[in-house]
Amino acid sequence: MTRRPNRAWNVLLATAALCLSSVAWGAAQGTVQRPAEAVFKNVQVLKGVPVDEFLGSMGFISNALAVNCTYCHLGDGGGGWDEYAKDNPKKLMARTMIVMVNTINKTHFGGRKVVTCVTCHNGSNVPATVRKLDAVYNTPTTDEPGTITRQAPGSPTAEQVLDKYLAAIGGADRLAKLMSWTAKGTYIGYAEAQTVPVEIYAKAPAQFTRIIRTFDGASASVFDGRNGWTSIPEAETPIPLRQLAGSELDAQRLDAQMAFPGNIKQYLTGWQGSVPAVLGDDKDLYVVQGNSPSGLPVKLYFDAETGLLVRQVRFTEAFLGRNMQQVDYDDYREVAGVKIPFKWTLGWQSGQGRYELTDVQPNVTIDAARFAQPAPPVAPAAK
Repeated sequence: MTRRPNRAWNVLLATAALCLSSVAWGAAQGTVQRPAEAVFKNVQVLKGVPVDEFLGSMGFISNALAVNCTYCHLGDGGGGWDEYAKDNPKKLMARTMIVMVNTINKTHFGGRKVVTCVTCHNGSNVPATVRKLDAVYNTPTTDEPGTITRQAPGSPTAEQVLDKYLAAIGGADRLAKLMSWTAKGTYIGYAEAQTVPVEIYAKAPAQFTRIIRTFDGASASVFDGRNGWTSIPEAETPIPLRQLAGSELDAQRLDAQMAFPGNIKQYLTGWQGSVPAVLGDDKDLYVVQGNSPSGLPVKLYFDAETGLLVRQVRFTEAFLGRNMQQVDYDDYREVAGVKIPFKWTLGWQSGQGRYELTDVQPNVTIDAARFAQPAPPVAPAAK
């Protein structure tokens, strides 16, 4: 493969998981696709936007400006969720910018999201008018195209890359015999000062539950094979229980699929690739791209030598643009003859979390209740 210089990361770790423009404490839990103004107070320019896209849009702004939620909502004054509903100069400017961007896209691009917050801000709370030279000469982490539209000359086909991956992790027969697994381990994320326990329950073909025992209470992500939910402690969100839909549900479904990846060639469709790339300074990759059920691209990065999956990039839709989620995989170990990653890092628009498994049990009986809609989280007893 052709090696190219490697551009250094500008790392963004925002300190909040959900950036909320305004909050109504009386909002119903488990709301699906309700408009933002029915759940949050003082919504002005994003009326009619579903709650999931509204929350994603807040994260989109956070990522585009490289700030956290309090930058616009609380400033230096502090306060709780009720403070998020109050107007201030930054919120008023944000509304003006949203109207401006929407007008540009409607007037000049037929309503397509061509111009977004990232177009001007690109990681700065004040848009730059002159590009810094260090940004010009730094090299990318990987050098594949942003969107893969065709296979690179001389590269293996997407099917060949995927077949090598499935063989590398154990082969079709062993994959078919792994019907369930549970795991214990640790998690550290943007909100934790130290590692906390994590539990995982997975059942073929695509049921998946992840429970993080945070200091504020249990945080759960559950997919029962068709429906998905998140349950988050009240200290971290005003919507403790939420059913997922659209591209958020797609992302959760993909996590469940990757727990039993034998069907990955059929799950994602419209495969494109592969193209060569370099990760860091010395790891050659082949990158392939498929489409999720909602039509959004999913890029998979495979070690050219071992065939193992080292990175996944997927997207979720928000009103203001697409949000990226990136999963980096490491430390593959055999479980019932199948190699699974014992370490992975999940990054999203406003934070990052690292998982490390310490105990994996294959082909165990898992109570069906583990994949049922979770109950609203209960705060841990005060010590």
